[in-house]
Amino acid sequence: MVAASGEESKKRPLVFAYYVTGHGFGHATRVVEVARNLILAGHDVHVVTGAPDFVFTSEIQSPRVFLRKVLLDCGAVQADALTVDRLASLEKYSETAVVPRASILATEVEWLKSVKADFVVSDVVPVACRAAADAGIPSVCITNFSWDFIYAEYVMAAGNHHRSIVWQIAEDYSHCEFLIRLPGYCPMPAFRDIIDVPLVVRRLHKSRKEVRKELGIGEDVKVVILNFGGQPAGWKLKEEYLPTGWLCLVCGASEDQQLPPNFVKLAKDAYTPDLMAASDCMLGKIGYGTVSEALAYKLPFVFVRRDYFNEEPFLRNMLEYYQGGVEMIRRDLLTGHWRPYLERAMTLNPCYEGGINGGEVAARILQDTAYGKNYTLDKLSGPRRLRDAIVLGYQLQRVPGRDLCIPDWYANAESELGLRTGSPTAVTAENNSLTDSYPQDFEILHGDFLGLSDTLSFLKSLAGLDALVDSPTKTGKHTIRERKAAAGLFNWEEDIFVARAPGRLDVMGGIADYSGSLVLQMPIREACHVSVQKIHPSKQRLWKHALARQQDKGQGPTPVLQIVSYGAELSNRGPTFDMDLSDFLEGDEPITYEKARQYFARDPSQRWAAYVAGTVLVLMKELGIRFENSISLLVSSAVPEGKGVSSSASVEVASMSAIAASHGLNISPRELALLCQKVENHVVGAPCGVMDQMTSACGEANKLLAMVCQPAEVLGLVDIPGHIRVWGIDSGIRHSVGGADYGSVRIGAFMGREIIKSIASTLLSQFLSNNGSHPDDSEEGGSELLEAEASLDYLCNLSPHRYEAMYAKMLPDSLMGESFVEKYTDHRDPVTTIDKTRNYGVRAAARHPIYENFRVKAFKALLTSVTSDDQLTALGELLYQCHYSYSDCGLGSDGTNRLVQLVQEMQHSKASKSGEGTLYGAKITGGGSGGTVCVIGRNSLKSSEQIIEIQRRYKAATGYLPILFEGSSPGAGKFGYLKIRRRNPPKQN
Repeated sequence: MVAASGEESKKRPLVFAYYVTGHGFGHATRVVEVARNLILAGHDVHVVTGAPDFVFTSEIQSPRVFLRKVLLDCGAVQADALTVDRLASLEKYSETAVVPRASILATEVEWLKSVKADFVVSDVVPVACRAAADAGIPSVCITNFSWDFIYAEYVMAAGNHHRSIVWQIAEDYSHCEFLIRLPGYCPMPAFRDIIDVPLVVRRLHKSRKEVRKELGIGEDVKVVILNFGGQPAGWKLKEEYLPTGWLCLVCGASEDQQLPPNFVKLAKDAYTPDLMAASDCMLGKIGYGTVSEALAYKLPFVFVRRDYFNEEPFLRNMLEYYQGGVEMIRRDLLTGHWRPYLERAMTLNPCYEGGINGGEVAARILQDTAYGKNYTLDKLSGPRRLRDAIVLGYQLQRVPGRDLCIPDWYANAESELGLRTGSPTAVTAENNSLTDSYPQDFEILHGDFLGLSDTLSFLKSLAGLDALVDSPTKTGKHTIRERKAAAGLFNWEEDIFVARAPGRLDVMGGIADYSGSLVLQMPIREACHVSVQKIHPSKQRLWKHALARQQDKGQGPTPVLQIVSYGAELSNRGPTFDMDLSDFLEGDEPITYEKARQYFARDPSQRWAAYVAGTVLVLMKELGIRFENSISLLVSSAVPEGKGVSSSASVEVASMSAIAASHGLNISPRELALLCQKVENHVVGAPCGVMDQMTSACGEANKLLAMVCQPAEVLGLVDIPGHIRVWGIDSGIRHSVGGADYGSVRIGAFMGREIIKSIASTLLSQFLSNNGSHPDDSEEGGSELLEAEASLDYLCNLSPHRYEAMYAKMLPDSLMGESFVEKYTDHRDPVTTIDKTRNYGVRAAARHPIYENFRVKAFKALLTSVTSDDQLTALGELLYQCHYSYSDCGLGSDGTNRLVQLVQEMQHSKASKSGEGTLYGAKITGGGSGGTVCVIGRNSLKSSEQIIEIQRRYKAATGYLPILFEGSSPGAGKFGYLKIRRRNPPKQN
């Protein structure tokens, strides 16, 4: 408790207004502990909350606590117990806190004055800080995360039109005095003054022995407490889920839910700390309350990953750092394969020894501050703090160079991951030269690693996997969990196949690929490596849960696909995936692509596996391959996700290449690229064109792949002249080809094609009925042109002058999906579906590929023209035109526009004009709506200096230091594959 002594005991009691977010019980339960200590010190506490009364009244019986039931923020809206609905969260917050903001502020200011509040505490309601400032009352936040951090990633996924929410929240927080920060915290740059306190944990009322006696549970019974705050939809608990002799205490069960005899339903107001302390382990989802109390009571925690819950990685890392956590795959949770996880939990020895009196410490700080003690440093201005926080309006990536305070245990994990501000290119290790860089640990039975430093690093990481057995702390650049999973993946007595596929920079062509355009694409230096081992099921080293699954089926060893993905932790993805290959079969035939999409959609934290495992299904369906053996697969990609440089295509191409090599399949690079496009279109469900996969498979270093996407005719490779250089600069805004903007523009283009065909058919009929003449078509051979346009297969086969002469004015700017379907029935795009309730842009979406095809042809021709400043100026102008055409389609973004503007400022600066110009043009790339900007300039030292200056200026304006993509590397076809075997294989258990 907060003891009042000496001079403080003579001071008057204080009135605290304590605001509680509407997100989860964890916030309310920690508020209880802080409020309890304030009340024990003689102060009044008014709690503003949407949580049930019993959460507070069960722990605080005092006339000094006052409950006011108001919900001023909604937190994160959950689609189910394990999945956050990002768009719904933003829309609900807007509805709850943005639209009625003025009335909320007026009401709260009036209320604070009416209760004569001395101090406002927020956990962690943004508007409370602003209301306190308006009322002239100091405020403090107590939390381990803030909503600007949580919502920023949602904005990236749900659309930039919500970005003002992030900025408003950061501005609200900037009004508070300081932050009282709890362990397991996320980056919170909106706060400049920070005080760290121990865990806030509710106290125990009863001993383990007393609780078990009340429940009639003997000490010899193993007890797991099930704590999900409500169970996953449609989930039915069964007796066989638990090992023999175990009992499960169920929190949050519905009143009418029938439970098996080895499951016990707890009352809704049950005091969970006592029950946790009486249990042997906990099974649930990660939140501050569950993690803090599990650590405090040294209770092993079997957790299931939540989707899009951005606080989770920080809490999870803390839980695992103190050896208190085991991750369960969601599929095993829902199908009842609990035994291996519970047994594993019983072997843990949680070792948290830190303080658990954070409630008392926080209450003392609040009391002292309210009495006038200065805990803060010289504060920076609110606008300065807001500017620093706007970094969260761009892509939040936990990389060095970001001015954020990260816990020691998390900073160490970042170092292990090898993150950096530059392009995550595989760099040759220090002190290594090509003369001593041969992979000595492996015998290369086939192929050549071509002196590629990233391939050498990958082979060295493979060789080091067995070191984890001897020294679990030596994990290299990957997380402990990833390395442990990978360490048990391969049988070192067997051959391993390695493939490599690069990402790509879209120099010209972009979103015109699906309309049949010529495209020019460059494979970048960053690449994905995949190692595969085909092995008899009896020799495969299965993970414990996969082995238990097979044993439960009562079968002998059957083929299993096991995948480890390095870097998964960065995107809050599960680092492992496994499935029985028989899951891809119905009888003797492969399942449909639709069923495959549903299969991977069941667990969004493992949806990434569709890009990898989907290659197996496509090979089964398209080539009739049957996989009789197990497959173990390790994915290590240096192609950053969400940057518009085809990270997904590189994973698909590398995975299929390695699997094909390991199974003796001879697939040409072009055919392999087309198969990989099917993975993305039909298994993943992203409506991409084929240029990404073609570049990753067929490209060559320092050349542009020229391809006509009708559907995929490679024209050849175009040399980049020595005096020209191309860069990629990442805007920091996450791009997704599966996003609604890209899909809607694609649909608009296909709508435009159908409308043009219909117009051409009408004009042709009129032409023929008028005996071959028509006033709107004076060109000789008009009937042939109209006939071709009436059956137009690709928009890009329509020339710009024909488009302007015949169709531009007749296309609508936009059209409702329902109206289009009524008149034209179908847009005839096999990978997108029209939403009848949505309004689609048509004219700009159709115009872009028609003109882009012309621009790409002109660009290709200019590359071979006479070297001159005019040549570079014309090439740059084509890039600029492409960029603004994207914007007309609605695929621009603040970040990419800013980068293009910075290039223009550099190009037209006095320094550039007075000397020899260096930068000439820039454009957004790929699917747009963020991602990377392609820049073209003169190949010179001055150009590189200007690119670095653009980096610097962009960071100064946004807080984000852009990744640079420089250089090129060979495609998967040129690399081929490596067949390797360990020279001195370690002994395996």
